[in-house]
Amino acid sequence: MIISLVFVYLLSHAQTYPFQKTELTEDERIRNLISLMTLDEKINCLSTRFAIPRLGVKGTRTVEGLHGLAYSGPANWAVKGAKASPTTTFPQAIGLAEMWDPDMIQQVADLEATESRYLAQNIKFGVSGLIVFAPNADLGRDIRWGRTEECYGEDAFLTGTLVTAFVKGLQGNDPVYWKTASLMKHFLANSNENNRAYNSSDFDERLFREYYSYGFYKGVKDGGSQAFMTAYNKYNGIPCVVNPVLRSVVMKEWGLRGIIATDGGAFKLLITTQAYYSSLPVAAAECIKAGITMFLDDYRPSLKEALDKGLITEKEIEDAIYGNLRVLLKLGLLDNSPQNPYSKIGIIDTIAPWTKQLTRDLVRKATEKSIVLLKNENMLLPLQKERIKSIAVIGPTAYSVISDWYSGTPPYKISILQGIKSAVGDNVIIRYAAGNKADSAVIAAKECDVAIVCIGNHPLSYGLGWGQNHVASDGREDVDRQAITIEQEDLVKLVFAVNPKTVLIMVSSFPYAINWSNEHVPAILHVSQSSQEMGNAMADVIFGKVSPAGRLVQTWITSIDQLPPILDYNIRNGRTYMYIKNEPLFPFGFGLTYTSFRYSGLKVNRNAITNNETVNLTFDLQNIGNYDSDEVTQLYVSFPDSKVERPGIALKGFKRVYVNKGGTVKVTIPIKASDLTFWDPDKQKFVLEEGRIKYFIGSSSNDFKLNGEIMVNK
Repeated sequence: MIISLVFVYLLSHAQTYPFQKTELTEDERIRNLISLMTLDEKINCLSTRFAIPRLGVKGTRTVEGLHGLAYSGPANWAVKGAKASPTTTFPQAIGLAEMWDPDMIQQVADLEATESRYLAQNIKFGVSGLIVFAPNADLGRDIRWGRTEECYGEDAFLTGTLVTAFVKGLQGNDPVYWKTASLMKHFLANSNENNRAYNSSDFDERLFREYYSYGFYKGVKDGGSQAFMTAYNKYNGIPCVVNPVLRSVVMKEWGLRGIIATDGGAFKLLITTQAYYSSLPVAAAECIKAGITMFLDDYRPSLKEALDKGLITEKEIEDAIYGNLRVLLKLGLLDNSPQNPYSKIGIIDTIAPWTKQLTRDLVRKATEKSIVLLKNENMLLPLQKERIKSIAVIGPTAYSVISDWYSGTPPYKISILQGIKSAVGDNVIIRYAAGNKADSAVIAAKECDVAIVCIGNHPLSYGLGWGQNHVASDGREDVDRQAITIEQEDLVKLVFAVNPKTVLIMVSSFPYAINWSNEHVPAILHVSQSSQEMGNAMADVIFGKVSPAGRLVQTWITSIDQLPPILDYNIRNGRTYMYIKNEPLFPFGFGLTYTSFRYSGLKVNRNAITNNETVNLTFDLQNIGNYDSDEVTQLYVSFPDSKVERPGIALKGFKRVYVNKGGTVKVTIPIKASDLTFWDPDKQKFVLEEGRIKYFIGSSSNDFKLNGEIMVNK
């Protein structure tokens, strides 16, 4: 019956226009469609919900998707009047990055794209968007940034690799059609929240090319994304929404011919906050001239006035919507071709993806992989269930899984307390205390064999209004953190005083200066917020079903005065692991496992490299401990002979590898010549510099097991 309905639908939408004919070129189809459109239809196609019903073009909408599809959730993303629906919720983006696993990132994004198609095409829903606002390619260069939870960390190479994987997952592997369209956020250098629309992110051209734009560049060139959102802030004094680099670099050099969107309200901020233009009609015209193709606020009256005054031409509007219509074409929305492998999702398979066991398993596995073991003195972890009679589970983040602003509504939530209870069954007594009111936490800890204390931030600031937080160390969109210590650490001190077998679980979107805990508490774990499987995954790690192997993607420091001013965007002034001046609490790339690994047998396939070449570094990784485990092997380089300022060390390769206890795996990590270049402002290109390259292989940015050097020749 369903197949018959599909057939009737296809017949009723017979191909009557050239733009529907797949045998024509992309350009021929898009230009034909534009030629058939009225001026009002063209203007409407600059919006986030563009369709052309008169010509049978259904169009699509946009939807958030940083760590699962935000179809509903705290920000009420669901379309008004649409049928409510849960969607699968993974760890926050910063947690997904801590997996250091591009293949798993791609699987996560692929599942998200499946749910997007399902909600857009299933008869029960049919309103979701296929343009997904994800991933966030901004860099977390300052741990006070309120939107740290949305990014992949402080390193450009890692971010570029993970952005590429997420884009590929969203868009699929079909050579013609996209599963969904990846629209990256927020170009450019948007990593402070307070007064973001007033402030300018200022830095030189080398940092633009090598650092701040790198994730976007990789998303376009390697991932295939043809869309991104501009940032609220200025870049070198010019608002990002109208910055010349949109055309001169992104469109002309990178070849992006798709969507360039404003952020919500950014168009009007050009007048109300930035006072950059004299009027809204002028601003609307200048946005389009700069490269904007999609507005996230009401632009129509201003744009029509700009047309009437001759500030913009219909031809310029046509050039702008070309990219938007190209995205529709790639999604298969300009035709009903049976060759589109994604068009039947939700029609043939009517079982909701978020209800499937395979989906639950994927979330659990991704969450397990994201957990970072920061300390494990005397192998307190994993806990041996058969040797424990009672566990105290304590703290404000033990009993809840909190969705952030860009989350959907998960189909279920498993808290850490629930996960532990499920793992131990009736054989172990569990005592729970949210805090220490009436000494409840101290009493519970004193009476139990082991105490597990869960503390962290609240990603919604406990429901406060926009731009507010209860405590200085909390942050989110529009709120930067004013502290990096956490007052809940006092609870840890009280528990540890009565029970030395204390495990601290940091459930957080940010690094914290937990100096006292690191000095005293024997075991510390980190997990990011929001995963629907948080409790089950954490229990798997706590009780040794899985060896943790996540790695940090930001440097955890010991004191806030070690950070440069938050508006200093020159990372060379002591920012990130590449230029850090102080000993960190936990370094970039750091994370422990339940076993030990031996690195040996390093071999290099060549001792010199030149343009377009690759050197392969191969070594043996042996698991010499008592647990099967992943290990995240990391490759860093330095440039001792460089005539320009380069990082002290820089990540240039990594691989997450599974090794059985007692086993050995041969690992190969390539060094590409293109990853050793620097941007030469005089030559206006990336340049490979002659001289020595030192390389270091190990388990973090300050724990190297193997090293050597190669020569760069011209």
